[in-house]
Amino acid sequence: MASTSEGGPAATTIDPREAAHFGSMAADWWDPKGSSAMLHQLNPARLAYIRDRLDQHWSLDECHLRPLKGRKAADVGCGAGLLAEPLARLGAEVTAVDPAPESIAAAQSHALGQGLAIDYRVGSVEALEGRFDLITSLEVVEHVADVRGFVQGLADHLTDDGLLILSTPNRTGLSRFMLISLGEGLNRIPKGTHDWDKFLAPEELTALLKDAGLDVIDCTGLAWNPASGFHLSDNKSLDYFVTARRA
Repeated sequence: MASTSEGGPAATTIDPREAAHFGSMAADWWDPKGSSAMLHQLNPARLAYIRDRLDQHWSLDECHLRPLKGRKAADVGCGAGLLAEPLARLGAEVTAVDPAPESIAAAQSHALGQGLAIDYRVGSVEALEGRFDLITSLEVVEHVADVRGFVQGLADHLTDDGLLILSTPNRTGLSRFMLISLGEGLNRIPKGTHDWDKFLAPEELTALLKDAGLDVIDCTGLAWNPASGFHLSDNKSLDYFVTARRA
């Protein structure tokens, strides 16, 4: 992991190669049949998980259409806004950051067309200012240059009563087979998207969050099968969500 000479977190958590890879896909990010098709398929399960966590944490009315009204949210590693836009529709004041300028340009253009006011910024966690009630970073932590510094940066921007929600592939034989051998091998996912050695097991990510001063309050699997597609599950062997709050 990169670090400064003083031993603190690196000045940036961005891996330039990763930023360039995802930036190259920006033009068709919003095409549900394009290079980001799998992200479109993931979104319903993602949103269901996030909504459930919000409702439980803040005792919200599950039927309320804008449960995040009056709250600030940050989406770190936002791509072209597939999650930032739903967060804005839920009422949040959203700041969204991504290291690929091409992705931010696509996100700004799409949000404008939807009439959504989202503060998009080029960068990573270092581009955030202030503290947020909700911070999301989904399928991102496995792509950063300094995992520990990235997680600490997220924790530092969380309000005292805030929620941090992450998702990432587990480092298992199943994830290697499904995401790399099948997903990238059959061109369902752009080649070079994943490095299996950078995947984190739940206990590894939980330890990093604890070291950053957070308590993990939930860990839920994201599974897939031909009948139901991506869905929430007790099985964490493919991918999983983690929710944390200040200790």
